[in-house]
Amino acid sequence: MAAELLAIHKGLLSRPYALATARDYAMTKKTFDPVLGRVPSGIFILTIGVGERATGMLSSWVMQAGFEPPMVSVAVKLGRYVCDWLSEGQPFVLNLVGESQSQLLKHFGKGFEPGASAFEGLALKHCPRGVPILADALGHLECEPRRHVDSGDHRIFLANVVRGALHRDDEQPMVHVRKSGTNY
Repeated sequence: MAAELLAIHKGLLSRPYALATARDYAMTKKTFDPVLGRVPSGIFILTIGVGERATGMLSSWVMQAGFEPPMVSVAVKLGRYVCDWLSEGQPFVLNLVGESQSQLLKHFGKGFEPGASAFEGLALKHCPRGVPILADALGHLECEPRRHVDSGDHRIFLANVVRGALHRDDEQPMVHVRKSGTNY
């Protein structure tokens, strides 16, 4: 295997700027899956909607995507109604989950049907646009979607951060590392 990889590498060097072929990167799920799963991600609760329509979902594929203006990227599975709302440009809030807040994972982990009460038993504030903010989260970012692109079975949203606040600095954010890169 090592000799084959060395031959592939030498072949790539002899073709500057050439696109890799399937043979060049003959990776199988077995070889990339455990590495992809170990790409660390923060844990957030994405809240969206106002009033009776407000809901929340667990979101771990979040990343800073720009300094000026401040931007984030968020990936949401295609077919979720929240994905449709974000595609329409509805504002949302990313609530940063702390290491000790595993109860939020249990609360939001399975998602909610449209119209179901997503915030029962939780302390809330609301941003100026009416979207719920989890009062006990480490912090929050208020966001407005700008663009999106489909990426396999997810849609990636690029969003402006318009406001935000650190609520507490007494613990570290929760970080998620999976065993598999091909499922949650």
